Amino acid sequence: MSRRRGIMSDALKYELAEELGVLETVQKDGWGDVSSRNCGNLVRLAIERAERAMADGKLLND
Repeated sequence: MSRRRGIMSDALKYELAEELGVLETVQKDGWGDVSSRNCGNLVRLAIERAERAMADGKLLND
C-alpha cells in the first residue's frame, strides 16, 4: 500500500512550526520528536488559515 501524500506544503509546515515555537526541534530532531499536542496545534493553525483563506475568497498556496 502506498503512503498518502500530504496536503500541506513543506513551507507551510515549517512556517507553522516556527509560529508554534517548535521549529528548532523539527530542524534538530525531525517531526517525530514534536509532541502530539504540538502536532495537533499545527493542524489547528493550518485549518484556521484555510478557513480564513476560503472566507476571503483566496486559494491556498497563492
